[in-house]
Amino acid sequence: MDAIREVEILFRAKYPILQIVSWEETRVLRELEELCRRLDRTLHVWSLTQGLKPPLKRSAPSSGPSLPAELEVLAQVHEAPEFTAFVLKDFHPYLKDHRVVRLLRDLASRLRGRAQTVIILSPIVSIPNELQKDLTVVDYGLPSPEEIGRVLDQAIAAVKDNPQIDATVTPEDRERLIHSAQGLTLDEVESVLARSLVAKKRFDVDEVLEEKKQIIRKSGLLEYYPATDQLSDVGGMECLKEWLERRKDSFSERAREFGIPAPKGVLLLGVQGCGKSLVAKAIAAAWGLPMLKLDVGRIFGSLVGQSEENIRKAIAVAESVAPCILWADELEKGFSGLGGSGVSDGGTTARVFATFLTWMQEKTKPVFLIATANDVTALPPEMLRKGRFDEIFFVDLPNRKEREEIFAIHLRRRRRDPAAFDLKALARATEGFSGAEIEQVVVGALYTAFGEHRELEQKDLVEEAKAAVPLSVMMAEEIDELRTWANLRTRPASRRTPEPSRPRRNAPPV
Repeated sequence: MDAIREVEILFRAKYPILQIVSWEETRVLRELEELCRRLDRTLHVWSLTQGLKPPLKRSAPSSGPSLPAELEVLAQVHEAPEFTAFVLKDFHPYLKDHRVVRLLRDLASRLRGRAQTVIILSPIVSIPNELQKDLTVVDYGLPSPEEIGRVLDQAIAAVKDNPQIDATVTPEDRERLIHSAQGLTLDEVESVLARSLVAKKRFDVDEVLEEKKQIIRKSGLLEYYPATDQLSDVGGMECLKEWLERRKDSFSERAREFGIPAPKGVLLLGVQGCGKSLVAKAIAAAWGLPMLKLDVGRIFGSLVGQSEENIRKAIAVAESVAPCILWADELEKGFSGLGGSGVSDGGTTARVFATFLTWMQEKTKPVFLIATANDVTALPPEMLRKGRFDEIFFVDLPNRKEREEIFAIHLRRRRRDPAAFDLKALARATEGFSGAEIEQVVVGALYTAFGEHRELEQKDLVEEAKAAVPLSVMMAEEIDELRTWANLRTRPASRRTPEPSRPRRNAPPV
């Protein structure tokens, strides 16, 4: 049920006091005015700065001492006739005053059964215990796609005759604009469309994402990651890329009509340095969605209850800018010490983790969670069960063909032509290397060539590879154990099975 329909039912049922939770005063008041016209009620709006508009006609001026504004308006409501409604803007700070609480309780008794309603309108829920049985909370959701579409259509109509503006919007562009503007208020939608016209002379999705970046920055709990990496920058992982490509349009209205639910998320397990974080960042660019990073270290606070409140706020921010991607990097480290939480931190970590797990299972907003982890043994089993993630992928060391592709990517990034190098020989020389280690081979070889004042050569790369000791040698037992665990429990990210890691003859003893 939409919020205004719920308010209408509460009006008709003669509920005395409502609290509407919303940042959008203009939108809420416009819909309340329309509702009062239909119900033949007079709407009065009060604020500390403007007073009561329109003012009530009083039978006689008060001869006693003047009351504070917040008490005066409640006294006027008490004397008001039936078939009236009162909106009190930002009244929540006054609910800490015992006199205000007492007056509201008296009003609740008087108004119950009368065609008269008091509405507290504010973005913050703050209800004293004494009022919990007398006050009904209504959450006013953010604009629907239809409402955003109407604002967009009005903006297009307003500039269509302007020769300096490209007002052409295809049906696909229109859906993308509406899709990306979800999570904004109507005022924010109007502002960001105007910003787009000023900056780009057309309606541009990137400008909408910039507005969402502001929301994330203000929260202080999540980081915004710009979409700079592409899936083409990721070597190998064909199975994972195909899986992601099939879900590229899964947040669209066409997918909803087809009966497809919004995807929940994916867990990437694997060897360190094999591209899990790079894939996470590349998905945002491939899907055209804003990407937020959840730093669990920012969640934990020093005050009692602060950590639990922070995780709820972080989830609320992510949902407010949905559809989006939420990236939780090295998840096992963020919730380390979970088993001993009751002794070490009074159970704070366990409660934060429980809140996060419940949200993963029950979330209804289109927030796609990408979690990465290196140590599967540190992850609690409830994190891995079906329903938390759509799929669990294992990212292994790259095989020979994938290593060739990774060398080519890093050489191109550094303005070198991969065709000028023997990539097959380089792939053979880096058996057991991760993607991050191959990148360091290229970087180290560039330093060598730069120090000798010459261009990069094949021998520089080969010598750098010979000098490096990959993680697959230093931690061979741990990697083999991880592969054994993942073999029957996860889906491989790559179609080809890479070569087993084994120590090379020229590797120094560890």
